[in-house]
Amino acid sequence: MTTMAIASIWPLNLPIFSSTIKPFTPSAYSYRTHFSSHFRCKISDNTVSVSPNGVVADRVLADIQNSGVIACLRAQSAEVAIEAAREALRGGISVLEITMSTPGVFEALQCLVQEYPSASLGIGTVLDRADAKVALKLGAKFLMSPAMVKGILDDVAEDQALYIPGATTPTEILFAYNAGAKIIKVYPVSTLGGVEYIAALKKPFPHIPLVASQGITIDTVDQYIAQGASAVVLSDAIFDKRAMDERNFVLIRELASFAALKGNKAINISDRCSTCGDDNLTLDQDSS
Repeated sequence: MTTMAIASIWPLNLPIFSSTIKPFTPSAYSYRTHFSSHFRCKISDNTVSVSPNGVVADRVLADIQNSGVIACLRAQSAEVAIEAAREALRGGISVLEITMSTPGVFEALQCLVQEYPSASLGIGTVLDRADAKVALKLGAKFLMSPAMVKGILDDVAEDQALYIPGATTPTEILFAYNAGAKIIKVYPVSTLGGVEYIAALKKPFPHIPLVASQGITIDTVDQYIAQGASAVVLSDAIFDKRAMDERNFVLIRELASFAALKGNKAINISDRCSTCGDDNLTLDQDSS
């Protein structure tokens, strides 16, 4: 079998894949869970290239801070994940993560990285280094976790990708930042107090970029950004559960477009008013 023929069926040819990433080979469970679907996707013959150190991480960080929104995608299959992600990206989303709970998540990532090389695509809910290494090999530009996983931060220390650890308390936020995290996810923010909690955290930590995550709606994006969040994570707000079940990708694209517009407007207004002393900045209702 030729190299091109082998490449055309990878990653379903698991022995070839596992020999590529030793010693960080996923378990059999990981293979079953994250390489589980069989479908055709638009994968080119080109391999994923790695940008010079620092370029990817800094570019993703800039994309996050310029857009104000990270789309978080959970799907019942890799095929659904790819279709939903395509529509979200077409709708204007520039930063998107697929969670590890999505069956075939690595296949979905591989397809999307090839189709949208300029987008900031990553993997979320990463809890161990083995999965992190696979995601990086497949071209993930960022990794996100609900908590701080020190080993993963070490893996991206060369700035080949951006790591966004999760934190709940001021102590955890400061620990992650001092350990080298460039931006930190505050999770679960709605349970902790929502917008008010972000506002309280930014008083002692004005220099630490924070991403608000959990239970956020599109209508409240501007409120979080006005109180100092660099961005918010939107999950069901974009990838509506009913729309995902019914494969209503048109609705997902519309929600993504609305979210992207809301985030961009909030960031632009926040940037213009960063020195105006307005601590209660919000978007006008008519502007949404």
